[in-house]
Amino acid sequence: MFILASSSPRRQALLKTLIDQFAIVKPEVDESSLQVSPSQTPLQEAKMKAYAVLNDHPDDEVLACDTVVILHNRVLGKPKDEEEAFSMLKAQAGQKQVVVSGYCYIGQGKEITRSVRTYVYFHKLSDEQIKEYIEKFRPLDKAGAYGIQDDYPLIEKIEGSYHNVMGLPVEDLKAHVFTHRK
Repeated sequence: MFILASSSPRRQALLKTLIDQFAIVKPEVDESSLQVSPSQTPLQEAKMKAYAVLNDHPDDEVLACDTVVILHNRVLGKPKDEEEAFSMLKAQAGQKQVVVSGYCYIGQGKEITRSVRTYVYFHKLSDEQIKEYIEKFRPLDKAGAYGIQDDYPLIEKIEGSYHNVMGLPVEDLKAHVFTHRK
């Protein structure tokens, strides 16, 4: 059985583009124990999640992924409220950030761990635009307080994988995991 170690609906939808059937197992891990650089955080968290699920499912294939938004070497997580979402979006307006996803696949006698980077360039945004976006899209469940898939002109351009910014680097997984599965 193939297991996605994530409860993210966006990751589930993206994984369905690569594999028809898989199970969902939400990993129980303490991510606060990690002491690594922002760019290493997603890869280390993905490994923690994959091995946590593998412990209970040792004969299955497990894929875990974690994504962070990094602005000026600071991780922007999920905002706790609308005020924090506003602050995050205001800080990102007119700026370039990097979205890093780390994934860990364990199965068929191998482990594949990789990080994927996408550079995201935000438009300059007025306070009114930021408030409108928050009201319309309620981005409290999204790292960096935004979803690239939302129909709103936040993003000027990206360099890299669009799917990576959504939370699962589909193209990299296809090249490095799914072309080698039996």
